[in-house]
Amino acid sequence: SRATDKTQPAAFTAEGKFAVKMIFGSTEGGFCMQTQLVGVCLAIIGFLGTILICGLPMWKVTAFVGANIVTSQVFWEGLWMNCVIQSTGHSQCKAYDSILALPQDLQASRALICVSIGVSVVAIGLTVVGARSTNFYHDDRLTKANVGLSGGVVFIIAGLLCIIPVSWSAHSIITGFYNPLPTSERRGELGASIYVGWASGALLVIGGGILCIEKEYWSNKEQVIVILYQMRG
Repeated sequence: SRATDKTQPAAFTAEGKFAVKMIFGSTEGGFCMQTQLVGVCLAIIGFLGTILICGLPMWKVTAFVGANIVTSQVFWEGLWMNCVIQSTGHSQCKAYDSILALPQDLQASRALICVSIGVSVVAIGLTVVGARSTNFYHDDRLTKANVGLSGGVVFIIAGLLCIIPVSWSAHSIITGFYNPLPTSERRGELGASIYVGWASGALLVIGGGILCIEKEYWSNKEQVIVILYQMRG
């Protein structure tokens, strides 16, 4: 028995390997949860930014580039309404009368931004189910990791659905600005919503990517633990 103990110490038996692996896995669990929290926070900030640009009428701002420096009115255009800001500080907003009368890029931007918001809601639900700190699928960790991975992928899709209409609208505004046909006093420039939209889409993509990487790493760890558990049995 002494010879057996010398040739195969307890720390290197299958049971010992399983115990060491579980301790190592629990040590990494805190880091994985922090990484997951960072990804979720970035994605939620991007989601809130998408809601913000959907409501604010600041996609296109009138640029006064004529000889007259004094601006009496500033026009803001958004997805749902346009606003007029007087030099006295008074503002007036009006919703668009007809959807069919809007330009194609504005109609597409409306639809894609709304779809991006809806997809983000689905991604948040999947992420909550797949989060390590929740009790969903507590006995089936591999399924839980796959659900969380799906949430990260859906966040990336939501980010792309936000970036595409923002970039399309920016291209239309820039093309119209350099078009010689419109009058110089009514040429539009990029509004704040365009920049916020780019940032929001990037945050959704980055947050979803972090969740995908963390979930894939966690899934591989869980598979190793299951194998070692079988070796123990």
